[in-house]
Amino acid sequence: MKVVVLAGGADQIALIKELKKRGCYIILVDYFQNPPAKEYADLHIVASTLDDARVKEIAQEYHADLICTACTDQALLTVAKVSEELNLPCYISYQTALNVTNKTYMKQRMSQCSIPTSRYMTTREVDLTQFADFEFPLVVKPVDCNSSKGVIKVHDSAQLQEKLAEAISFSRTQTAIVEEFKEGVEVSADFYIEGSDVKYLSATSSIKIQNRDSFTIKSSVYPVITLEQRAKITSLAQDIADAFELTDCPLLIQMIVNGDEINVIEFSARMGGGSKYHLIEVLSGVDIMSKYVDLVLGHKPDVQPEDQVKYARMNYVYCYPGTLDRVEGFEALSADKIIDESFIYKTQGMTITAAATSGDRAAGYLITADTEEELARKESIVESVLKVFSAEGQDIMIHNLV
Repeated sequence: MKVVVLAGGADQIALIKELKKRGCYIILVDYFQNPPAKEYADLHIVASTLDDARVKEIAQEYHADLICTACTDQALLTVAKVSEELNLPCYISYQTALNVTNKTYMKQRMSQCSIPTSRYMTTREVDLTQFADFEFPLVVKPVDCNSSKGVIKVHDSAQLQEKLAEAISFSRTQTAIVEEFKEGVEVSADFYIEGSDVKYLSATSSIKIQNRDSFTIKSSVYPVITLEQRAKITSLAQDIADAFELTDCPLLIQMIVNGDEINVIEFSARMGGGSKYHLIEVLSGVDIMSKYVDLVLGHKPDVQPEDQVKYARMNYVYCYPGTLDRVEGFEALSADKIIDESFIYKTQGMTITAAATSGDRAAGYLITADTEEELARKESIVESVLKVFSAEGQDIMIHNLV
């Protein structure tokens, strides 16, 4: 079977490995010359995963039997669109993919179905009179971008005007959304929908870099919710699955939890990025990437989650600007059982310009422990050992990120 895989990041390495186990020939599409997943594919074609016309040409030229992606949002829309046009199998229709990847459609449907979410408005114009009765702070975001690009909290009209213009410019449809900011803990929860029934897999808190108005995730931390909250968010996930007619697919929901109040930020019919597939397996015992490949190959996986660990933390490594040469320390930390797993998101020679979005992560690592104290001790050791070197030999890792 010939499979076109869209996006060549670290998460797609796991996808490609699973597909190769099933004897698939992999044609990787990614606009980077040397993406992390390149060496795992049979063929790499430099092209944008968002260019559906080009992806369609590639699929036709190589007589692809399947187009797929994993752990990325906007490429899912391309998969659904091109698969529909070429009459190839896909677990999600183009219209459903549009509903769960474009925030305009998503918010409209949530409002229609009484799914709790922040008050919002979508716009293509930098006209602040539209938001005269909105209360600051507000969150501005493009309706259709990856990696939290252009997502920012604003505190006054001057900021709103500047950031709204940026968000509109980042959007492929030149559309932004403005919503009122909700206080609380940001929770990222993963589910699998078997048939039409939602099964809870795991939930973590998304810890952001402090003292910024951007929403750059530095850590995913477990545990975060009570059993009562788990039941409530699972019920909410079922409401979302029913409202959006989602069946037989993964479901990722980002939400703000404040006691008994839950407000949905956004969601998608996919697993989360940043090696979330591995975190789900560590927390729930479900090899979600393997199950996902079963799904895209036309099977119906059986998912039986069960809590596995007491404490876990996925930390992400960000850097000062520079050209990445190498990451040092992971092998020793793994040998000493300080970290459970490490992940490299940037390959040698890639230029790092900022630490502003999830797409800027250079690496990541997972720690598990039986106590909070053990978790903190391990994290401290990692901070003292791990280094990211630039081409000039300087350690450009941002240490002790808060």
